Amino acid sequence: MLYPPELRPHGGKHAPILTGCYPESVELDGVIVVDKAAGCTSHDVVNRVRRIAGTRRVGHLGTLDPLATGVLPLVIGRATRLAQFFTANSKRYDAWITFGNSTDSYDRDGEPTSESLQPSFTREELDRALDAFRGTFLLTPPPVSAKKIGGVPAYKLARKHIEVDLKPVEVTVNALDLAVFDPPRARLLICCSAGTYVRSIAHELGRALGCGAYLDTLRRTASGEFTIEGAHTLDQLRDLAAQDRLNEALIAGPALLPQFPGELVDGVTAGQIRQGRDFRVSPFRIGLDARYVKALSKEGELIAIGEARLPHLYHPILVL
Repeated sequence: MLYPPELRPHGGKHAPILTGCYPESVELDGVIVVDKAAGCTSHDVVNRVRRIAGTRRVGHLGTLDPLATGVLPLVIGRATRLAQFFTANSKRYDAWITFGNSTDSYDRDGEPTSESLQPSFTREELDRALDAFRGTFLLTPPPVSAKKIGGVPAYKLARKHIEVDLKPVEVTVNALDLAVFDPPRARLLICCSAGTYVRSIAHELGRALGCGAYLDTLRRTASGEFTIEGAHTLDQLRDLAAQDRLNEALIAGPALLPQFPGELVDGVTAGQIRQGRDFRVSPFRIGLDARYVKALSKEGELIAIGEARLPHLYHPILVL
């Protein structure tokens, strides 16, 4: 696989040479949404942003395959500790599928596993076949995927030609729209739960229509609250950093997790929260059904995530 020079994987002949340690950033705490380019892994992007931001404390909120582009949210600084609250985020994808043959990876980068056929179905027949992939159903991950078997990612076993037996997992597709039908290709717009492999949908769709199919291109347009409209390319982030303006791309802690109501606390309460003590919230601001709240300082910092213990009484389960 070809990578841009600045994103070649470590250990290769042309891998970037990293000297010294990253200077730790004391200012960047939050999320930066990257518009990932094709041809690099999510880990490659994390390493690049570590260099751009000058900190090791960078992680991603859900991987994207090298073939895929689009929304890749990265948590930075103390916000890396918030990652656990983003695991169930829904995703939106813009996908092109090519019909006529299948591949071992279920995408265009794989080796063909069937003879080429000329698709002969109509738009109406394709739309009917899509019904099987709407709602909640079981979907088997691709053999070349990050799904772990005995702690080992399936793609590592597949590369060693070790047969993998992946169990179907339950996924939910809330919306699956046929946007373009241009045989032998079709464009699908998908809103789905985390853990849904669009490559598997493409493969199973080809089997259902009797002609084989694979994922041609995939662009993630949203991951939870993070959308492509708020994303930045790596080049844009590099340029912002060179101008000491990287914070302009940062979504700070108080703006994260908008589904959790926020409670402003005074200095004394903030100190008690940092010591792990329970804190009360206003019954006029926080409803009884709020399991989690964000404790916010008057200076606009996210102090902690609290979990309900009693009505309007919260225990800090994560302190930043």
